[in-house]
Amino acid sequence: MTLYLKDDRFHYELENIMRMFFWRPEIKAGTPEDNVNEYCFAEAAGPDECGRSTLTVDFHENGRRTFLQEPADVGLSEKETEQKMAVLMYRVLSEATGKRPPFGVMTGIRPAKYMADLIERGMSPDEAEKLFVERSLVDREKARLCRLTAETGLKLRKRCDDNGFSLYVSIPFCPSRCSYCSFVSKTVERDRSMTGKYVEALCKELSYTSRITGRLGLKMQTVYIGGGTPTVLSEKELKILTDAIQDCFGAPTEGEYSVEAGRPDTITEEKLSVLKDAGVTRISINPQTANDEVLRRVGRRHTAADIEKCYEMARALGFDNINADLIAGLPGDDLESFKRSVVWAAETLRAENVTVHALTLKRASTLRETESELFSPQAPEMVDFAQKELTSRGYSPYYMYRQKGTVESLENTGYALGGKECLYNLFIMDELQSIIACGAGAVTKLKDNNKNLIERVFDMKYPQDYLERFDEMLLRKDKIEGFYAR
Repeated sequence: MTLYLKDDRFHYELENIMRMFFWRPEIKAGTPEDNVNEYCFAEAAGPDECGRSTLTVDFHENGRRTFLQEPADVGLSEKETEQKMAVLMYRVLSEATGKRPPFGVMTGIRPAKYMADLIERGMSPDEAEKLFVERSLVDREKARLCRLTAETGLKLRKRCDDNGFSLYVSIPFCPSRCSYCSFVSKTVERDRSMTGKYVEALCKELSYTSRITGRLGLKMQTVYIGGGTPTVLSEKELKILTDAIQDCFGAPTEGEYSVEAGRPDTITEEKLSVLKDAGVTRISINPQTANDEVLRRVGRRHTAADIEKCYEMARALGFDNINADLIAGLPGDDLESFKRSVVWAAETLRAENVTVHALTLKRASTLRETESELFSPQAPEMVDFAQKELTSRGYSPYYMYRQKGTVESLENTGYALGGKECLYNLFIMDELQSIIACGAGAVTKLKDNNKNLIERVFDMKYPQDYLERFDEMLLRKDKIEGFYAR
């Protein structure tokens, strides 16, 4: 399907609306030619000689036409016009296709943050929920989920220190690549020799960065070591890294120290002991599903039983805050299988955090190229079940985000038992404070809460570039000091 736009003013928003309904739409400027039979045309025209402006969306497919045109109110700002155009296009495409994407015309990645911001600025939760439904055409159940997530998040926002930051440390290596993943990482099967050099360089970057935060008087509130799969590092490499974090920054003031242990084929008792001794308080051991056949299909080299053994090992060492990721919509999965996975994560694993991701067909993933039409069509029912099941068991949603390419335009939601929420997840998703990041592919996001200003500082994307251009990259970290000086 091709979207024709008369002008480029609303390109971004209308393209995002189009992507909710059609896989990989083509976007063109101008008007459709006479020989084109399938297209959507959008135009904000005027004012004409009589001062009238009109908004038009004209959709053609298989000989059927769906056409809507509305007058544009005099004096509308460009943002207001864009909102009305988005609503018009959503209505046309919903009528023509029979689909109704659950977040309406809300195309941003942080719907719960937007809800929380409205409430924090004085709008009542009821009014904010009503605004989502009536103005942005958000499904009532999704608006309710945004409200529940925002209300939990608002309580946690109080723990964010304006003079604080969170530290993110990137380990861009995995034992193998899952079919749904597009993360820039190296597989250790081919690049094991690189990890030692990488950790050595990373420790130097941490030291350089800590001197900057020390001069600025910033306090580190949380630590998050992510990936990739950080536990692909050897026991010795993990200890070198965690010792460097302690030596450079000390302990996080909020006492939260998270590590993505990720996959059971990288976890050993010795590695978990290193993390425990380093003061790590929260780990992720991520099954994605309890269905062994689905795991095999997406390239995971473990079984559900392997996950259970890792949880038992972690519990025996004293870990009492473990996250389990689940993915709704994986190829070969179905609703009953996914239901069993959710109950298994809560009952058998007793995970304090369960993060439910809707499958995202990421641009660089093999799944997008080879099996884009084979994901489970029951993904909406899966995420709805997870919400009802987990909240009935005492879990509360506390952070949420959306991604481009997610099946059925669904969301990713983090659920946690009371007191087990991950502050880092909320701080980064709601953009509450600076996230200072080290390592290949890491992005530092600096936040000035007084001016509501955000500035990014990028590390080298690929591990090889990170090592080869290390000195050049360190100089980028000086931008942190310049940001706070301004």
